[in-house]
Amino acid sequence: IRYSYMKTHPPEKMHLAVVACGERLEETVTMLRSAIIFSIKPLQFHIFAEDQLHESFKDILDNFPYEGRVNYTLYPITFPNESAAEWKKLFKPCASQRLFLPLILKNVDSLLYVDTDILFLRPVDDIWSFLGKFNSTQVAAMAPEHEEPRIGWYNRFARHPYYGATGVNSGVMLMNMTRIRRKYFKNDMTPVRLQWGEILMPLLKKYKLNITWGDQDLLNIMFFHNPESLYVFPCQWNYRPDHCIYGSNCKEAEEEGIFILHGNRGVYHDDKQPTFRAVYEAIKNYSFGDDLFHSLLQPLELELQKTTHTYCGKVYKVFIKQLTKSVRDLSVRRAKGR
Repeated sequence: IRYSYMKTHPPEKMHLAVVACGERLEETVTMLRSAIIFSIKPLQFHIFAEDQLHESFKDILDNFPYEGRVNYTLYPITFPNESAAEWKKLFKPCASQRLFLPLILKNVDSLLYVDTDILFLRPVDDIWSFLGKFNSTQVAAMAPEHEEPRIGWYNRFARHPYYGATGVNSGVMLMNMTRIRRKYFKNDMTPVRLQWGEILMPLLKKYKLNITWGDQDLLNIMFFHNPESLYVFPCQWNYRPDHCIYGSNCKEAEEEGIFILHGNRGVYHDDKQPTFRAVYEAIKNYSFGDDLFHSLLQPLELELQKTTHTYCGKVYKVFIKQLTKSVRDLSVRRAKGR
């Protein structure tokens, strides 16, 4: 009976998208590794990458021990023909690709988009579950750009509308893409509401001289006019250097630990924030199948203890609080599965 049920009701897949260009191959692979280590339900990766990166992705991903739980699809970088050059120039190469995911992945109902510099410290399933918490008007979820307005960027410098008190950060963006494709969005360009595919180019034309952070700014403008459409999740789901370099300002992470680490500002690759780099190196160097406690958690804690001379290092325990729980939970799941 169980077998026939599984055949007719396969477990729901979680769809995860990332856009990789330039030197982001290793960083992207490390992010994918972190997603695989702890997740429960099957994962479908949608990897948008420059053509010259495709072979490298295939070589690496085909050697991952998926155990049938992970599939991936590689896509070229594509923008609407009539405006491709403009979208490519926006902020960083390829960054604005994420704006077009609802239009490209037409058969995908819901999607978690993440930047390449994201690390999952708990199962993707847990952020995926926020889709079930959306009310009838919400189409996407993001975390605030800042918790502390005194160091906020948007509230001090932005020359365009932005969501809420301090804006939102688009490095981790959960989307109900069916709703996004159906919705007509309010805007400040016309009294007529526009659909997702209609609104992007007019927004860019109106604000391109006023935006600094490219596609993230456009999303802030869009949700400023449609605040009822956004679900905001707490800062520990998108924890960045700004949450600790001026002193700890993500209370939820202090209480429960970091759930998703976002190493923007290139902190995985320099010595400015050794706490972030230590987590990145630990996940990058972990070999699938090795004991997580002895091969990942223990050596990472020793490295983090060396970073207490920095502000982020002073709160290094928030970096392993959730990770410790994730390792313990996975051990329990594996023991039950034997």
